[in-house]
Amino acid sequence: MALSKDEALAKAAELAELQTGERAQLDILRRYWRGRQRLPAVVPSSAPSEVREMARTSRVNVIEIVVESLTQALFVDGLRATDAKSGDDVTVPLWSAWTANRMAKHQSGLYRATVAYGTGYMVMTPGDPVPVMRPVSPRMLTAQYGDDPDWPRYALEKRPAAGDWRLYDDELVWPLTRQGASSGFELGGEPVPHGSPWTPVVRYRDAEDLDLDDDAEPEVLAGGPGGLGELRMVTGQVAPLIPLQDQINLTSFSLRAAEWYSAFRQRWIAGWTPPSSDAKMRAAASQMWTFEEHPDDIALGEFSQTELRGYLESRESGMKYAATLSQTPVHELTGQLVNLSAEALAAAEIGRERKADERQTGLGASHLQTMEVVAAMMGEPLPDDTQVVWRDTSARAFGAVVDGLGKLAQMLGIPPQELWDRVPGATAQDVRRWKTTAAQGDALGNLTALLERQAGGTGTGGERTSQGGLILPPGVEA
Repeated sequence: MALSKDEALAKAAELAELQTGERAQLDILRRYWRGRQRLPAVVPSSAPSEVREMARTSRVNVIEIVVESLTQALFVDGLRATDAKSGDDVTVPLWSAWTANRMAKHQSGLYRATVAYGTGYMVMTPGDPVPVMRPVSPRMLTAQYGDDPDWPRYALEKRPAAGDWRLYDDELVWPLTRQGASSGFELGGEPVPHGSPWTPVVRYRDAEDLDLDDDAEPEVLAGGPGGLGELRMVTGQVAPLIPLQDQINLTSFSLRAAEWYSAFRQRWIAGWTPPSSDAKMRAAASQMWTFEEHPDDIALGEFSQTELRGYLESRESGMKYAATLSQTPVHELTGQLVNLSAEALAAAEIGRERKADERQTGLGASHLQTMEVVAAMMGEPLPDDTQVVWRDTSARAFGAVVDGLGKLAQMLGIPPQELWDRVPGATAQDVRRWKTTAAQGDALGNLTALLERQAGGTGTGGERTSQGGLILPPGVEA
């Protein structure tokens, strides 16, 4: 049921307050994701400038690698359904809306937000000639759900680029304006019907968590001066890795401090002070020191250098723990990839592939939900058996895959054309082009065989031909 003007403004104010609280939490995740988290609380604000600079440069951002590794395994190549007449797989006509909105480029942003924060959104609005599809970060959109967990009742979107806000309900899109965070909303124009039977906002989730709405007590992060407070959001790939990221940063800070203060041998002299800076420099550069006066009262020595191997091993262990917890291939975090065979590489990445397969299942269902909204806006049917076609990004040797596909065709009798979409790197456009070329080749081959049979005076099935080489129907004399 559509809102009235006053109800829309009141609902926008309510959702904006919720968005303010969510934004504070999401900003923490954003800083950790991009490697701009605050300095550890163990570094006081009164620390020397070189210490604070070492802390700033000690951020070894592991979380971003985890997010990118999973995101790069997700890419949609098409929508497929079965033709009711021929029974062949066909590309859904609604795919034109996907390509017109350049989702081949924008879908990665949707997956990054979903993987990092645990939630992402797709917003659909009327457009010409196809509806407009826009991925939106949860930092910019807040949705309110009722009894139906799939479709929101209302959603409020902040659009920084356009400088306005939008409120969505199940009938209208309300353009809103706001002068500041403390001021109320005003109507920025007439509400526009969106043409969808649902609120045109679809939620994408990194993973399903049935206890998300009734979670345990929040974790206090980095209390004290410059602390981050409480982190209530524990979904996505960033939040679970924050403690490990802090450990890696602290280890790197200790390594930098050891490098700066005690990584090199330092010599000391007790009982003698150089009379001038020149004498101090000559003594520091000299390979042999001599003292003419009171040599018995002077002692020479040196401090041993700090062994850095322990810091390096500790940081590497932290990265390996992060790889295990996030199911990310270890070599992507540590860079240790030496003489691995195709089979060993596939085994090293099996955890990430299983994780990506789970995401493809959930995100694919959300994509179909998005296409339901697009179909309603376009007045086009969406076949019940529509499937999302994901690109195969697994690490397997190309020759081994092709050899396996060939054995499937020869030993099990599977038609080769049904295996073309399993060729690594093959897109839906490639498969359609191959099938078109193959169909043209079959027609040309049939025509060539017919001409050869006519020229030979007899057909392959014992047909009678005339003197001119034409095949005669049964019962007709030449």
